[in-house]
Amino acid sequence: MQVKDRTFLITGAASGLGSATAERLVAAGASVVLCDLSDSVNAHAERLGKEAKACLADITSAEQMQKAIDEAVALGGESGLSGVIHCAGVVSVAKLVDREGNPADLEGYAKTININLVGTFNVMRLAAAAMANNTPNESGERGVIINTASVAAFDGQVGQCAYSASKAGVVGMSLPAARELSRHAIRVMAIAPGVFETPMMSEIPEEAAKSLAAAVPFPKRLGRPDEFAQLAEQIITNPMLNGEVIRLDGGIRMQ
Repeated sequence: MQVKDRTFLITGAASGLGSATAERLVAAGASVVLCDLSDSVNAHAERLGKEAKACLADITSAEQMQKAIDEAVALGGESGLSGVIHCAGVVSVAKLVDREGNPADLEGYAKTININLVGTFNVMRLAAAAMANNTPNESGERGVIINTASVAAFDGQVGQCAYSASKAGVVGMSLPAARELSRHAIRVMAIAPGVFETPMMSEIPEEAAKSLAAAVPFPKRLGRPDEFAQLAEQIITNPMLNGEVIRLDGGIRMQ
């Protein structure tokens, strides 16, 4: 699928991976709907110009996400919504039993699962329903969905039970969703980033962030958001990428 003259919905678009993806796709000639809970998404859309439109929405809300999808379909005109790059999510750290012997907070676990996993399913189902109505392009394709997993889905660290479980769920949905949506000519992919320079990393102590960067075999640094955006663009343009999860991590394996 080409990027130019197509319309894409990007969640978590106010900053980090989603923001960088929006910038890259607009630069390639696409129109984008930037979806986020933060008001700063409005300013980002203004910076990107007339090809970008902001939409405040909660990914766990059926009503709010349907509105965002509808806006993207309208923006796309005859082509409708061509793809979704779902970057919205939260990071959480909590041990099953803390130093005082107290069990982990169940509500905190459920919140992480609801946002990262149920939210992903919500966005995917609504986007797929919209794209199924598209006229197939010259390659017979109607749309593409790119979800964001994490290397924590495969080698989560201590305290990441909730986060790892939520991202493992995203990984687990990729193949069955791709198989199901193949009859609608919609591809489903997931990117599993390693440690990246995003606002999420600011929640981690500086020493811990340095340690993670040093653990990357090569390049020995944190990933850059535009490197995620570059892979997203490549997935969009390569029709043989389907039903797969791609680690984007510089070879890191979490300790």
